[in-house]
Amino acid sequence: MKVLFIDTNHPILITGLEKLGCTCDEDYTASKEQIEEKISNYNGIVIRSRFDIDQQFINKATNLKFIARVGAGLESIDVDYATKKGIHLISSPEGNKNAVGEHALGMILSLFNNIKKADIEIRQGKWLREANRGIELEGKTVGIIGYGNMGKAFAKKLKGFDVEVICYDIKNDVGDENCKQVTLEELQEKTDVLSLHTPFNKLSNKMVNSEFISNFKKPFYLINTARGSAVVTNDLVKALISKKILGACLDVLEYEKLSFENLFENDNLPEAFNYLIHADNVLLSPHIAGWTVESKVKLAQVIVDKVQNIFFDEPKIEEKTTSKRVTGIGGLFFKTEDPVKLKAWYKTHLGFNTDDYGCTFWWKENNNKAASTQWSPFKNDTTYFSPSKKDFMFNYRVENLVDLLAKLKNEGVTIVGEMEIYEYGKFGWILDPEGNKIELWEPIDSAFL
Repeated sequence: MKVLFIDTNHPILITGLEKLGCTCDEDYTASKEQIEEKISNYNGIVIRSRFDIDQQFINKATNLKFIARVGAGLESIDVDYATKKGIHLISSPEGNKNAVGEHALGMILSLFNNIKKADIEIRQGKWLREANRGIELEGKTVGIIGYGNMGKAFAKKLKGFDVEVICYDIKNDVGDENCKQVTLEELQEKTDVLSLHTPFNKLSNKMVNSEFISNFKKPFYLINTARGSAVVTNDLVKALISKKILGACLDVLEYEKLSFENLFENDNLPEAFNYLIHADNVLLSPHIAGWTVESKVKLAQVIVDKVQNIFFDEPKIEEKTTSKRVTGIGGLFFKTEDPVKLKAWYKTHLGFNTDDYGCTFWWKENNNKAASTQWSPFKNDTTYFSPSKKDFMFNYRVENLVDLLAKLKNEGVTIVGEMEIYEYGKFGWILDPEGNKIELWEPIDSAFL
């Protein structure tokens, strides 16, 4: 398998892929057009954010089997089109989630305690104690928007600070023992500190604007370690001036270029940015929340592990002769009044190794490859099982979800919604003849290891 690297990464990424038998080429300077001319020679491409992988690029990549982004988001890739072409999309949010969580916590603690301001003043010969009296995180409500890998990591870091942690997410039943999921209205009513952990999409783009800010019942602090495009800077500055927003910790800015490597296309500084760089109640960092020595290694290793899992940990030859559909039970999901209490009971009395999602049971496939089955209680009011009216839903493991969904559609099976792709696999949903919703999962088990 030939793999092209168009962005620099930790050396273990190339080393790891070469150990799997890949031939790795590097081209960090060629234009997008020049890369397009030769991309048909490659089976894989490894990127960060140098340029968009759009339909034109994908059409020229006639032999491409995977696109690996060393980072959390896939916004620079036409995901739908690549999926239709059967290209595997690989990202690595597991690699820098801890770094982002620590950075977000560090920024808000620094802002609350005037650490940057006090440090600068002391270096100027000023010893101002009362002017730098801080405030404490304890007793406050931290609201998180976007409760995926990064949001969960930040919530975990907040344990021990005696704060209430709540979250809002477009997906149902993502809350856990570290964070209570609430409506957006409740989050805007209670929040003292708001932290953004959303990917780039139509919903998050320019999400934090004047109307959004005005809907908060109390003045609040803002942390953004997600994407700069989520916050309208002009509206943020107006809120800082009016003290609707009491302070801001910004690792990302809407002025960033797509590559994240430079801030501005030119030297003209917007007026709003000029305000931010002179404000004592604003902390800025250059998109480095997930940019640690450790995360650089983790991000690279996650990509290697996922490529290995998808392309090199293959079934035995005799197993390939039969076209399989369902290969095992991936999960048992059921409704309950109190998922947290029930998980604790199963942990205490039956020894379940429970986590945010329930309990993961590990076993071996015939090829000795690690595989998992998930046990997960959901709240009674979940809509995740809809349109089924049943109190349970089964998840089945499958080998090739794209092909299977196409076959099922041709066979007249009801398909529910669109296929979704995450770092731990592809998901699709169907209804059986009795109206039971069935979740089909093409797993990447290594994501849980």
